[in-house]
Amino acid sequence: MKKKMLVALLIVFIVFLALEACGFYLSRRGSALTESSGTEDARSLPELKAKNSGLKKRIASLSPKGTYLVIDTAKNRIYVKKGEQTLKEIVVSTGSGSVLKDPKGNREWVFDTPRGEHSIRLKKTNPVWTKPDWAFIEEGEDVPKSFKDRVEEGVLGDYAFELGDGYMIHGTLYTRLLGRNVTHGCVRVGDKDLKELYETIPVGTKVLIF
Repeated sequence: MKKKMLVALLIVFIVFLALEACGFYLSRRGSALTESSGTEDARSLPELKAKNSGLKKRIASLSPKGTYLVIDTAKNRIYVKKGEQTLKEIVVSTGSGSVLKDPKGNREWVFDTPRGEHSIRLKKTNPVWTKPDWAFIEEGEDVPKSFKDRVEEGVLGDYAFELGDGYMIHGTLYTRLLGRNVTHGCVRVGDKDLKELYETIPVGTKVLIF
């Protein structure tokens, strides 16, 4: 009986020693891995800083130089910016996003303000609106054959900035609707803000619309 107990105790002791040895090995291995990882992190830190610096320079090189305009079509705002600084915030109206279909044909128009990068191509005083086909179709009228029947004065305010493809930043008769998405794609601005823009924003200024 005593012999069996001694054998059992010996087995337990051997297992204990084996477990201790295993634990010591794993502890040393974990410590070595941690030290190795720390060394790799230390070596990669300068590389990460260099990459970060390179990305910042690239972003800065893509940013518009000088003063530029940012138009937020969701908030209906124009931000006059210089670098990262916002010089002025203006409440405007932008495209409604509605769709108009020509009942007599396959044409349709989506009244969105065009997103992306644009520039001010031309500045006008006392602009005149040449009504496109959709303006007559929307009003339930026949599209005129004569050009003079398309010309309408006094609806674009005192000033206008042409962005290309028929889109403009201009004044409005419907100042109570500023801050809403109600236009056919152009950007409507109140008289006072429009005058200030006209006096301070030159042709060629970048316009970023999102």
